[in-house]
Amino acid sequence: MNDSGPTRPTRSARARETLRHPPPGAKEVAIATTSTIVLLVVVMFAVVNSSGWDRVQVTFFSSEIFGQRFEHILAYLRVNIELFLTSQVTVLAVGLLLAVLRSLPGPVFFPIRAAVTVYIDIMRGVPSILLIFIIGFGIPALKLPGLGPNPFLYGVLTLTLIWSAYVAEVYRAGIDSVHPSQNAAARSLGLSATQSMRYVVLPQAVRRVIPPLLNDSIGLFKDTALVAFIGVPEIFRRAQIVQARR
Repeated sequence: MNDSGPTRPTRSARARETLRHPPPGAKEVAIATTSTIVLLVVVMFAVVNSSGWDRVQVTFFSSEIFGQRFEHILAYLRVNIELFLTSQVTVLAVGLLLAVLRSLPGPVFFPIRAAVTVYIDIMRGVPSILLIFIIGFGIPALKLPGLGPNPFLYGVLTLTLIWSAYVAEVYRAGIDSVHPSQNAAARSLGLSATQSMRYVVLPQAVRRVIPPLLNDSIGLFKDTALVAFIGVPEIFRRAQIVQARR
């Protein structure tokens, strides 16, 4: 049941690959560096000499405001980090649960698989900002007992709903990548379907999907700025306030 992973290439295979695709020499590196610098200079020249650059510079790149308020604005990055860490825990847990439910075998579990599939497709298709507005303003408008105006809570809830759908698909890809013989071998040793999934399939699947999960974590952190639209005082919202008070 041990997954030995892909076979490492031999020394001769690596040598043949090096001959087919030799590393870039000093000349190629110099040409690439020069062309990159030239392109950046051309783009910067076009931007700086455009008719609206003065207004854009004052609005977005004011060195005076940046120097005066940078530390004050940066202090609100803590809210983004708290949002990210809280949401990351719930996203990973809910995403794994969804992936396991969608992978349940047998016709008896078809309603569960169908419901999870519909949920994932909807959450991945609805724009994030729309869902944030619906939850951030819709739930407080219902005036449910015990649910007052708490933008941070609604922000975590929305990010969890959105990104757990993406993470569930990543987990499912990892589960499907484990060869069926692994599960068959576990069942032949007397493990139940649940034990096989927990002790054999999931450890291998999670290990394989760590890189794409890191990509989703980056996307989750960037989306923490969207909850500013429901009143969470994070760094983007604070920057807007500072800019509006100029």
